[in-house]
Amino acid sequence: MAEFPIRKIAVVTEEIFHEGGPPPEEPRRRAAAMAVVKNPFAGRYVERLQAAMDDLKPLGLLLSDRLIDALGGDPKRIDGYGKGAICGTAGELEHCALWHVPGGYAMRDRLGGAKAIVPSATKVGAFGSRIDIPLGHVDAAYVRSHFDAMEVGLADGPRPDEIVFILAMAIGPRVHNRMGGLAADEIKAWDGLR
Repeated sequence: MAEFPIRKIAVVTEEIFHEGGPPPEEPRRRAAAMAVVKNPFAGRYVERLQAAMDDLKPLGLLLSDRLIDALGGDPKRIDGYGKGAICGTAGELEHCALWHVPGGYAMRDRLGGAKAIVPSATKVGAFGSRIDIPLGHVDAAYVRSHFDAMEVGLADGPRPDEIVFILAMAIGPRVHNRMGGLAADEIKAWDGLR
């Protein structure tokens, strides 16, 4: 069993009122939850990492719950999501990849079984690094109106032996989206799930 003690959790929220054009009826809302944790694999090569994903499942659920609360408490309104991780310089990208299952499945669970793949980004970075977390529609990856990214990071992390695990959620499409493609109200059970 790997341990990932939490040093810090931060939640960032945004309301987007316009992008230079007319304001929408309701602003777009985005939020990201970040947990800075100790990396138990820092500074050494470990062949078998996959079992540690189970140890991160509670953190995925905790961050998902924090995001839902930050966006008003109604998971049915949330229609965009993404995830990512920044590993400190004593770690490696595979340590970030531990987040794929516990982060993605936690959001799907809390959002009532969202179907689309959860977009993801990872990197190894120094203290204060930032990352663009890609966002996509929760039920169909091909809904262009929800293609977006949210830049996040923390001034005091990750330290070399830490990982910043990140989840992000959104309500509504990009403000002023007009690139066509599959519309959110046209999603069927098989649309966009390839």
